[in-house]
Amino acid sequence: MTKTKTKSVATLPLNTILNGDCIEMMNSLPEASIDLIFADPPYNLQLKGDLHRPDNSQVDAVNDHWDQFSSFAAYDNFTEKWLAAARRLLKPGGAIWVIGSYHNIFRVGSALQNAGYWILNDVVWRKSNPMPNFRGKRFTNAHETMIWASRDEGSKYTFNYEALKALNEGIQMRSDWVLPICTGHERLKDENGDKAHPTQKPESLLHRVLVGSTNPGDVILDPFFGTGTTGAVAKMLGRDFIGIEREAAYRKVAEKRIAKVRKFDREALKVSVSKRAEPRVPFGQLVERGMLRPGEQLQSMNGRYTAKIRADGTLIGDEVKGSIHQVGAALEGAPSCNGWTYWCFRRDGRTVPIDVLRQQIRAEMQN
Repeated sequence: MTKTKTKSVATLPLNTILNGDCIEMMNSLPEASIDLIFADPPYNLQLKGDLHRPDNSQVDAVNDHWDQFSSFAAYDNFTEKWLAAARRLLKPGGAIWVIGSYHNIFRVGSALQNAGYWILNDVVWRKSNPMPNFRGKRFTNAHETMIWASRDEGSKYTFNYEALKALNEGIQMRSDWVLPICTGHERLKDENGDKAHPTQKPESLLHRVLVGSTNPGDVILDPFFGTGTTGAVAKMLGRDFIGIEREAAYRKVAEKRIAKVRKFDREALKVSVSKRAEPRVPFGQLVERGMLRPGEQLQSMNGRYTAKIRADGTLIGDEVKGSIHQVGAALEGAPSCNGWTYWCFRRDGRTVPIDVLRQQIRAEMQN
């Protein structure tokens, strides 16, 4: 199993932009080799006629050939094919993000479920600086929708909950993200000074997606690479990427852009992790390593109880024997107890939580 995985990863064209049709290119890549897919497919906007501002200047709308389909049936057929190709590439714990507007996201969502993906969340990207509705006949279209889905219902997908919470100043990250569209220096221009791509996504959006649902070293695939926002952010964050883009003009801009990107240093790539995700350290390991000694006395943080350490890593106190958790719960008459935060020891006249020693071992395991 390990040999097969290593072989697949080794044959991947990492950190390159493939030239060609996204479905054909995806079908040429090794099965179960991708950790995450971020897809920004054609929206099939169905625009009718030109759009003008109040001063009669024309709006640079999305009217490129790659966004035009003959019918909804044609768009659905295209969607089903690329989603099937994408799902074949995902590892068992892999996931996909698809972004779209009201023109296409509902059709994409249905196709995702029909293809066997398991929807985890829909996330609304609320634009803090949306383009106004110049005709005044509808609401200002101020958001886009992203669907986050795992490959299968039971997939053990990556979700860096604590990292996203830290990004949000210690508050649980919600499913509505207020971020600006690309403007100013971030908006890439072509040789004529025009927008290089009409639907360029902001780096802040991809930063949040990749920090939240990937880890350093993961492989990210973007089958609709455009001007390379996914690749640029992936490189900064220490992830590998594969882009697929058939338009030569977009590839040229993306290659130039990514070449200028500097990868963050190793320490900067680390993110906050949940306690559950940290390596398990048995209390007995502290005893085996001599960090605490058999016969040494522990004291409860509230100072009411003491217990002695035994050679096998259990405690004994007031005729109660068991683990650090069991003895703490019994002494307090509580249904449960986190012994790591309940017990402490004395060193140089100071009271030190035993969890300090556990964190020392965890730090060693991560280096």
